[in-house]
Amino acid sequence: MVFLNVNSLIHVLGFDYLCMQAIQGNDITVKSYKVESRITLRFAHTTVKSSVLNSGPSAQSIGFNVQIPKRAFINNFTMNVNGNTFVGSVKEKTVARNLYALARARGKAAGIVRTNSQSMETFRTEVHVPPGSKVEFELHYQEMMQRKLGVYQHTLHLQPGRLVPLLQVDVYIFEPKGIKFVTASNTLGEQFADLTKITHTKDKAHIVFRPTLQQQRKCENCTESAVDGVFTVNYDVDRESNAGELQVSDGHFVQFFAPSDLSPLSKNIVFVIDVSGSMWGLKMKQTVEAMKAILDDLSMDDYFSIIDFNHNARCWSEDLVQASSIQVDEAKKYVQSIRPNGGTNINEALLKAVQILVRASNQGLIDPRSVSMIILVSDGDPTVGEIKLSTIQKNVKRVMREEFSLFSLGIGFDVDFDFLERIAMDNRGIAQRIYANHDAAEQLKAFYSQVSSPLLRTITINLPENAVNNVTQNRFDKFFSGSELIVAGKLQPSDLTTLQSFTTAAAVSPLTPLSLFRFENSVFMPCLIIVVLLFQANMDLNIQTEADIRELDSVLGTHQHSFSGFARQMWAYITVNQLLAERSLAPTASKKRRITQRIVALALEHQFVTPFTAMLVEGHDQGRAERLIADSPRDSKHGCCSATAPLSRPPPVQPLVYSNPPWLLPTVAPNPKEVAGVHESIIPGHITGVDSDPHFIIHLPKSNMDICFNIDSRPGHILNLISDPGTGVTINGQLVGSKKMKNNKIQTYFGTISIYSKTDSVQVIVGTDRINLMEGRNNHSFSWGATVELALNRMRVTIVKEQHVTVMIDGKISVMVVLHRVWKKHPVQVDFLGIYMSSDNKYSTQVHGLIGQFAKEPKVKVYGVHEGADPKKKKATMEVKGNKLAVTRGWQKDFRRDKKRGSDVYCWFIHNSGKGFIDGSYTSYILPQLDSFLTAI
Repeated sequence: MVFLNVNSLIHVLGFDYLCMQAIQGNDITVKSYKVESRITLRFAHTTVKSSVLNSGPSAQSIGFNVQIPKRAFINNFTMNVNGNTFVGSVKEKTVARNLYALARARGKAAGIVRTNSQSMETFRTEVHVPPGSKVEFELHYQEMMQRKLGVYQHTLHLQPGRLVPLLQVDVYIFEPKGIKFVTASNTLGEQFADLTKITHTKDKAHIVFRPTLQQQRKCENCTESAVDGVFTVNYDVDRESNAGELQVSDGHFVQFFAPSDLSPLSKNIVFVIDVSGSMWGLKMKQTVEAMKAILDDLSMDDYFSIIDFNHNARCWSEDLVQASSIQVDEAKKYVQSIRPNGGTNINEALLKAVQILVRASNQGLIDPRSVSMIILVSDGDPTVGEIKLSTIQKNVKRVMREEFSLFSLGIGFDVDFDFLERIAMDNRGIAQRIYANHDAAEQLKAFYSQVSSPLLRTITINLPENAVNNVTQNRFDKFFSGSELIVAGKLQPSDLTTLQSFTTAAAVSPLTPLSLFRFENSVFMPCLIIVVLLFQANMDLNIQTEADIRELDSVLGTHQHSFSGFARQMWAYITVNQLLAERSLAPTASKKRRITQRIVALALEHQFVTPFTAMLVEGHDQGRAERLIADSPRDSKHGCCSATAPLSRPPPVQPLVYSNPPWLLPTVAPNPKEVAGVHESIIPGHITGVDSDPHFIIHLPKSNMDICFNIDSRPGHILNLISDPGTGVTINGQLVGSKKMKNNKIQTYFGTISIYSKTDSVQVIVGTDRINLMEGRNNHSFSWGATVELALNRMRVTIVKEQHVTVMIDGKISVMVVLHRVWKKHPVQVDFLGIYMSSDNKYSTQVHGLIGQFAKEPKVKVYGVHEGADPKKKKATMEVKGNKLAVTRGWQKDFRRDKKRGSDVYCWFIHNSGKGFIDGSYTSYILPQLDSFLTAI
C-alpha cells in the first residue's frame, strides 16, 4: 500500500523557511539524482528525477522534496513504486480536492504541497513502501527567464541529502540570435569550484555538473554529502540591434525587446519610509544602510525628497531638491537620525509624496525629460488615520498623475503584500517583498538598481491584426536598462511566409500626440518584465522587425535538447500571469469570476498548477485507486500571485510608412542616346552625392547636368560636405583606408558620416557598425540590424535594415547614407558609406563646403565636345568660376536603388580633385572634428 503525506512548514525569522533534503528516510539507497533544464529563447523546462531503493529491513516512508522558483509553474509529476505508476494531471482545484477527499475518506493515499521560502517553493511528498521497494520520482516545472540588470538567471537548488552514485545536472541553452556570455556559479563550496563544465558555441550552451561519489563527500572518509546549495547559470543573448528579436514557432510568436546604448533619464524620486515601532531593530538598521547607498547613487541631474512616517508624516524637504553632494549628505544624516516608534499612517504619507511631485510639476520645476516616482518602504498594515485599504488605494489613485509611478516594497510578512501589489499596479509600478533577514539591505539596493536607469516610456509592440490574435500585454508604460519586454501571441491561418512587428516608443506628455503615431494611455507592466519611467521628452522611436514563419521550427527540429513547445507554453505562461494580476485589480466579484474561468481554462489546457488549479496524481496499487494532490502555495498575508499587469486589447496595427522625399526614389536608367554620350539628352539624376572612393556627383538643376570629381586624401581625414552657420547644420565625412595598397595607392572611402544640427544640439553619427544619436550628454546607439524610425527635436531619422539611413532636418534638409558591405575576408576592400542629398535642400546664404557651395549654382559652359580614346568618353572644355578646365564625359554610380551594381549617372568629370570647380583646394575642407564648421575659404 502507498501512503503519501506532507508536513507543515516552520515560520522562522519573519519568513517561511525550511531546510529540507531532496531525499529523506532511513536505510535507503539513492541510486541517482538528475536535474535537466532545457532553456529555449528564455523559456525553461526543468525535470528533476530520482531513483531510490528502500534497503532497510522494514517498511518506511521515503520523502521526495524539490525546491522550485516561486515564478515557476509545476506542470507534471509521476511516480513509480514497484512497477505501479502514478501519473499527474492538472484539474480545477475544487474537482481535484473533491477527488482527493474521497480517497482520503476511504483511508487511501493523500498528500498536499503548500510551502513558502524567500525565493523558492517546495514540492514535497512522502511514499510509504515495503522493504526492497524501488521508487522513481519525476517532477517537471516551467518558467520564463526574467532579465534583470542585463542578465538571465536560472537557479537550481541542489540538496540530495546523501551521497548519490549518479548525481548530474545538465542545463541546455539555445538562443538562435547567439549567446553573449554564459557563466555558472554555486554555493556548494570550494571543493566543487572546478567541477562545472561549460560548452559554449554561438547559439548553444551546455552546462554540466557531475561530481563523483568521492567528490561529494564532506571529507575524505565522510558518509555525509557536501552537495547543499544553489547552482546558478547566468547568461545574456547577443542583440544585433535595438529592434529586439521576433521569433515564430508552433503557431505562436514571441517578440523580445531590450534596447541598449540609450542614455538614462534623470529622476525625481520621493522616498516614503515607514518608521513605525514595528521597524525597530534590524529592519530599520538595514533600511538606513540601503537608503544611504541609494542616495549615494543619485546623480547631479536627479531631484529627490524623503518622507518618513509613523502616526504622522514628516517631510525632510517640502520640495524636491537637487541631488548635489551637500544635499545628499544632509539627507543621509537625516535618515541616520530616524528612531522608529508609533503607528502606521500610510495614507497621509503617500498623499504628501504625491503633493510634492504635483507642486514641482505645477511650478515647472520638473524637467519634461525626467522620470517621477514614489518608492514606498513599509513593514506593516495601516493602523492610524485612514486604515481601510480600498479607500487608501482610491485616495492615491485620485491624486496621482499619469506621469508618476508608485513602487511598493514590503518588508517581512506582517505587511499586507496583496495591498502593496494592488496600489503599485494601480499607479504604473510594481511591488516586491523584502525578506527581513541578514541581507534585507542588499535586497533593497538590488531593487533600486533595477529602476534607477529608465530609458523609455510609452512602448507599444504591434503586429498586423489579420496575422495574429490572443496577443499578450503589448503596451508598456516604462522601460529600465537591463530588463526586457516580451509580447507573445498566436498566429492566424494565412499564406504569409514572414511576420512583422512594429515597435514604437515615445517621450512626450501623455496629452501630446506623437508626430508619427497616436497612442492611448499605456497600461501596467507585468512583473515578469520589470520596467519604469520616461524617455526623452522630444524623441519618438519606431522600429520594424520581421521573422520567417517557418525558419525557427526547422532549426528546432535539428536540436536534440531544445524545447520545441516553448512558444506555446511561454504564451500561456505570460497570459496566465497577466490574468492573475488583472484579477487582483478587478472591481467586482463577477469580473473576478470571469477572469478566474479564463485562468482555469488556460491552466487545464497547458497543465499549469496555479492558485486555481491543482495536480491530482493517480495510480493503482493492488487494483485500488490511490491519489495525492499538488496544490498551489500562497504567500502569508495574501499575495498569492506575482505582480503582473492586466491584459490590454492590442490596438489596430499602423504599419510604419516612411514618407521619404521624392529625391530618394530610385533613379531611372539612362536612355540609349545618353549611353552613346549625346550631351543634349542627359537625363538629370536630380541627386548630389558622394560614393565609392570617394567620388562626388554634383547635380546642377539650372544647367541640367551632373559634374563629377574625386577627392584623393588620407585615411582619418574629415572632409566637410555641408557647412551652414545660418541653419546651424554641418555635414562631415571621415575617410577610412583600404586594407592594402592597390596600384601603389591606398584607396579611401567614407567610413563615418556626421550630420550635426547645432541649433538642436543633436548629432547623428553614421558608421559602418552603428548609428549614434547624440543629444547633449545623451547618446542613443542603434545597429544596422533593424528598421527604425525616430523623431528628435526638428530631426527625423530612419534606419532601414542593412540598407541606408535617412535624416530630415526641419523638413528642409534631407540626407541619405547608404551602407556598403564587403566580404569580411576581402583582401583589400572595407565596409564603407555613400551619402546622397537633394538638390532642393533649403540652406541659408552662408552655406559652403565641398557640396554646400553649389547651393548657389555657378554658371557652367561646356563646348568643344570631341572624341577621346574611348568613344563612350568624350572630351570637352568647361568654363566655370573663371576657369577653363579639360573635362571627360563618363559615368559614375548611384547606389540608392541597387547597392551591388548601381545605376549609371552620366557626368562631366573634373580631374585633380575638383581643382578649378571647387573653391580653393580640397585641403581647405579638412576639419579637426566631426561636428566642426568650415572656416572661410
